[in-house]
Amino acid sequence: MAYDEGLAERIRSNLGDDPDVTEKRMFGGLAFLVGGNMAVGVTGDDLMVRVGPDAAEAALARPGARVFDMTGRPMRGWVVVAGSAVAEDDVLGAWVDEGRAFARGLPPK
Repeated sequence: MAYDEGLAERIRSNLGDDPDVTEKRMFGGLAFLVGGNMAVGVTGDDLMVRVGPDAAEAALARPGARVFDMTGRPMRGWVVVAGSAVAEDDVLGAWVDEGRAFARGLPPK
């Protein structure tokens, strides 16, 4: 499955020159890792965000968000946000910042 390279580029711009950020192809898309921990990614036209189990319910209440379930087993602490819901840079930036903050709070790999 191809992923939206335009969305990936917008995420790169948001993450800036952070030396802790790396990219890796995963889930048929592209993942952005912070300190070796996945923070956000692109799958198809959508944004994947690692918000953590404690923030998942609130994240799912936001526009365009749904449970991240690629295999029939939902991934706790993750949401997928419809690409149309992150069309505005400030909305995308808020999601990316949330994913980056959660990943940064984990022990580096």
